[in-house]
Amino acid sequence: MNSTGPTPRRTHALEDLASRQGDVVSRSQLYGLGYSRAELRAQLHARRWQRVGRQSLALHTGPIATFGLLWAAVFEAGPRAMLDGASALIAHGLTGFTSTQIRVSVPKGAKIQRRRTPHLDIRETRRFAASDRSLSGVPRTSPATAAVRGALWARSEREASLLVTMTVQQGLCTPEDLATELLRIRRDKRRALLADLIIDLAGGIRSLSELDFVKGCRERGLPVPDRQVLRRAGGNRYYLDFYYDRYGVVVEIDGIQHGWASNAIADATRHNDVALSRDIVLRLPVLGLRVCPDLFYAQVRQALIEAGWHEQGISA
Repeated sequence: MNSTGPTPRRTHALEDLASRQGDVVSRSQLYGLGYSRAELRAQLHARRWQRVGRQSLALHTGPIATFGLLWAAVFEAGPRAMLDGASALIAHGLTGFTSTQIRVSVPKGAKIQRRRTPHLDIRETRRFAASDRSLSGVPRTSPATAAVRGALWARSEREASLLVTMTVQQGLCTPEDLATELLRIRRDKRRALLADLIIDLAGGIRSLSELDFVKGCRERGLPVPDRQVLRRAGGNRYYLDFYYDRYGVVVEIDGIQHGWASNAIADATRHNDVALSRDIVLRLPVLGLRVCPDLFYAQVRQALIEAGWHEQGISA
């Protein structure tokens, strides 16, 4: 990074600021440090810096990291803007979820010069509240606020469920945090979906595949099992994905990670411990849940019936 500024103090202040913002700064920040419009033009003309938008510049000419783009998005939207939805969650550290646009919220009635680009979506919202903002870093809504709003704005119910589940799974907030945030939503077509999802997450579901399994049980009239049940055996401590305690039937959801060598021994040990306790263990690979779910649900039904469950009048 280069600067035409004559004072080392100003240069140091700019470097410190840029290091905290992904090497992206706003024009107002530069002016606040004493840089003139002529100096900005000189740096751009010399190709030491590059424009990121109308209000933001990167202090280099290489690729701009995601963190810098998030800062630039907020600068473009104005002084009260905050990252929101999935974009805010990514700024909080969410991994594995991709979004084609950076979502920024501003108060209703805010003056916006440019609302949308292929990579930026600036929206006014009546739900905007200064208290939603995280206290440090890039301006963004809190994880619970971002997750609920992101789910309401998602392109599909499945995407909404994925975003909320990943937020809890990665420890960004708790189901209780989500429930508190959902109380602020008076009317929305997905409010009921989110309420049911939060209840499931509070019950121990930690992945979308586990959520799909519970949904499939309800659709087929099967009892809903307990989730994430702690077991201790032979000095080992582990959690079962699903357990029908009354019938001694265990269902384990096998994601792709269960095929990794590092997990093979632990999975086998857990399976054997459960079998030694005389419980029935059924393994349900995620691929099977996607390709031939009826086959596996029929096996769950058979195990429950043989253990004493009746389809009419008895639920677990």
